[in-house]
Amino acid sequence: MGHVRVARGSSVPCHCGNQGCLEAIASGPAIARALRAQGVAAESGDDVVTLVQRGNLDAIRAVRQAGRDIGEVMTACVSLMNPSVIAVGGSMSRVGEHLIAGVREVVYTRSMPLATEHLAIVPSAAAETAAVIGAGMLAIEHALSPEAFHSLAG
Repeated sequence: MGHVRVARGSSVPCHCGNQGCLEAIASGPAIARALRAQGVAAESGDDVVTLVQRGNLDAIRAVRQAGRDIGEVMTACVSLMNPSVIAVGGSMSRVGEHLIAGVREVVYTRSMPLATEHLAIVPSAAAETAAVIGAGMLAIEHALSPEAFHSLAG
């Protein structure tokens, strides 16, 4: 999801070589960079989390905007897949409801009511380890797939 283009970030370069990627405007390092541009001392995503936990209004606003940007991408996912739960993980999920509120704001506003009637947008229990757990599950599913077993037997 990190390299889906977001309109607000259309001119922001991403390390992947494209511009406007969600990661380039809504990741911990991206939020820290935006805060530094405003004169707030934030060198990393961990600094952003600390600032939010201490009630820094600039950091809270930046995280809320990151949530809205994530929500913009998630709206397309809701329209395509009609999930019943969206679990928001990653290192920035440690900021709690400030990020989730931004996601909810956009998803519930821009998605069809039928798609959001029973939709829950919640913090992931896996938090910052979500990507590693997901990658592990994909590897396990691949290794234990019928195709993998057939290739070993034949």
